Amino acid sequence: MKFIKLFIVCALLLPLSWSCKKFLDYKEADYFNKDQVFFSFNRSKNFLNNIYSYLPTDFNSIDGAMRSSASDDAVHVWDLSAIQRFNNGNWSPLQTLDDQWGRLYTGIRAANLFLKESDGQTFEDTRYNDNYAQLMAQFKLYPYEARFLRAFFYFELIKRYGDVPLVTTLLTEQEANNVSKTPYDKVVDFIVSECDEISLYLPISYKSIPGAETGRATKGAALALKARALLYAASPLHNVENGQAKWIAAATAAKAIIDLKSYTLDKDYANIVNNLSSTELIFETRQAASNTFERANFPVGFEGGNTGTCPTQNLVDTYEMQATGKGIDEAGSGYNSNDPYQGRDPRMSKTILYNGSLWKNTIVQCWYGGFNGEPTENATKTGYYLKKYVMESVSLSPVSPTTKIHVWVLFRYGEALLNYAEAMNEVYGPYTAGPAPLQMTANEAVKLVRSRAGMPGFPAGMTKEDFRNKLRNERRVELAFEDHRFWDIRRWKTGSSTTAIYGVEVTKDNSNSISYKRKLVETRVWDDKMNLYPISQNELYLNKGLAQNPGW
Repeated sequence: MKFIKLFIVCALLLPLSWSCKKFLDYKEADYFNKDQVFFSFNRSKNFLNNIYSYLPTDFNSIDGAMRSSASDDAVHVWDLSAIQRFNNGNWSPLQTLDDQWGRLYTGIRAANLFLKESDGQTFEDTRYNDNYAQLMAQFKLYPYEARFLRAFFYFELIKRYGDVPLVTTLLTEQEANNVSKTPYDKVVDFIVSECDEISLYLPISYKSIPGAETGRATKGAALALKARALLYAASPLHNVENGQAKWIAAATAAKAIIDLKSYTLDKDYANIVNNLSSTELIFETRQAASNTFERANFPVGFEGGNTGTCPTQNLVDTYEMQATGKGIDEAGSGYNSNDPYQGRDPRMSKTILYNGSLWKNTIVQCWYGGFNGEPTENATKTGYYLKKYVMESVSLSPVSPTTKIHVWVLFRYGEALLNYAEAMNEVYGPYTAGPAPLQMTANEAVKLVRSRAGMPGFPAGMTKEDFRNKLRNERRVELAFEDHRFWDIRRWKTGSSTTAIYGVEVTKDNSNSISYKRKLVETRVWDDKMNLYPISQNELYLNKGLAQNPGW
């Protein structure tokens, strides 16, 4: 696999990108038929590589906005962006958002095709090449990679839609339009069983595999997918009776990643994203060098800056005080409302640009009339700008613009520790270990994450409920803008508490004194039906056997 981008067999895959009606159908391409593709090692490899292209990122994935702008972590500055329909309730089966049904099933169908047609291939055209043994050593892993990708796509489907059709074979168009939904838990069982099996064969690293191609599915990626799928399945949205067995399964799966001892927390929180060398990176999506994300998110007032995803005061308020580990509203925290950013959790300054931050050797001015504040057109509505994932070294100069390779984190070690802590707390509470392999307590796991950030551990003597609330805050801070908050709100069923969106009004008086005042930016619409996406009405027209999700 190339470092920058994946090869695409464009002519072969044109039929795979057709409309929803065709998403599980197969037609031979004009230039290569399937026999020609799967008879050749290089073409087979390219076909598999293209399946990787269906992996997601959230570099402005919804009409120029990050998905975080549809959570209480952010506001998108552009009112006409489709992301706003998540927030005003103006989405439906007829007007869908982030509709990944067809795309994900296209990826699944491609994986099914690869698994069927590549089975038993020996590539006779290369048998007498000097590197034939090396090629076959690579090819031996390809079916397990395809199965991982298929399982990943199914997780992406069920976290959006709940029950979905589980298809593991090639279907005709008529068969595809008559598939029925498989219950959520059954799809989770499939994902888990696939991850269990393929993790036995996928390597921890490809360094010793011929070609040493990085970026491919690994044992760690399979274990991380299993752990995340089980955590979601154990959460209130899908575990109404709070079955303890589901939480134990989630904790055990997360502990398997910890016990693998292949990953460690990166020393510097700022080095986690856009960094293929991070010690905690488990699996990622890579994008070719560009400056698109920077153009969309550089603060207005800086060269080329347009402003896009702006952090909220809601998110800023979740960053505790570093010295005490207390929330800003807790007695004795040390918080000073007149100097609100002093002494806070160090992760805040590595995630958010606020008034007084340094960006491109210039102090950010978010006060009214300031270089980066209102009433400048497209200035932040919240008083904050995004820093995480935005590459400061990129130049947006019209004369000499530069680009950088972007790396979207799909799984990392920090998440695995937080997943483990959440599941363990629900079964054993904060401070009690379980039977092997669950000897690490929830509190010990979260302490590792906070220690890396330079934060003190949680206080002693917390109840399960208190620990749960503080851990959810920790998860929000640690994983900010990594496409978790939007989904966590849904799996926890806490959407109704996220509708009031706040920013800060920064003013500067004649004596150059700066003051900060919390302000309500918008009030959003929430309905519990939004915990799942609606299935597009077009899909329901094509397949009468598909039932719409509740409330839609």
